Amino acid sequence: MSLKSIKSLVSSQENKLGATKGSISIIAVSKLQPNERVELVLKSGHRVFGENRVQEANAKWPKFKEKFKNIELHLLGPLQRNKVRDAVELFDFIHTVDNIKLAQRISLMKEETGRCPKLFIQVNTGKEPQKAGVDVDNLEKLLTICSELCLPVVGLMCIPPILEDPYPHFEVLKALKEKYNLSELSMGMSNDFEKAISAGASYIRVGSAIFGQRP
Repeated sequence: MSLKSIKSLVSSQENKLGATKGSISIIAVSKLQPNERVELVLKSGHRVFGENRVQEANAKWPKFKEKFKNIELHLLGPLQRNKVRDAVELFDFIHTVDNIKLAQRISLMKEETGRCPKLFIQVNTGKEPQKAGVDVDNLEKLLTICSELCLPVVGLMCIPPILEDPYPHFEVLKALKEKYNLSELSMGMSNDFEKAISAGASYIRVGSAIFGQRP
């Protein structure tokens, strides 16, 4: 599958769902991809990209941002508190806020740097102990803290359990988004983004289907 075919599929899904054209964003997940592949996608005109690690992104994207305009960069991996300043300065969106201490650290860096990416709260819909994300039962408290800190939380993100049908998890996330009056849903990857779109995703995270398998 190519980026062109994915964009065509997303566009047809938007029409099918009666959604506004362009309302579903494709995040091209470029983690661990060679710069040559990333540049080819940039040259095709795509501008929305995702990385998992702050350090890798810092080594890659400042140069690309000098060469290509209007890049929108999303942090999709866990964020360590000692990397928050770098993340706040480099990224436009952070998808993995999942605890109060991290929210407080982002707030502090917002005050120090004068900027703050838009934020997603990562929800552990599968209640997997080894996986990041706030439990559903603790989501309201975290959202309240973020609101008190004046953080720009725009939506929710999830990564369903790998061996389960992802659709029920997408439905849970959609219900939570509506319950808390949020606007965006980050869900769906290369193997399940069509199900995510049908459940209401506004951001899908697609890597290997765009770039090919990582070296």
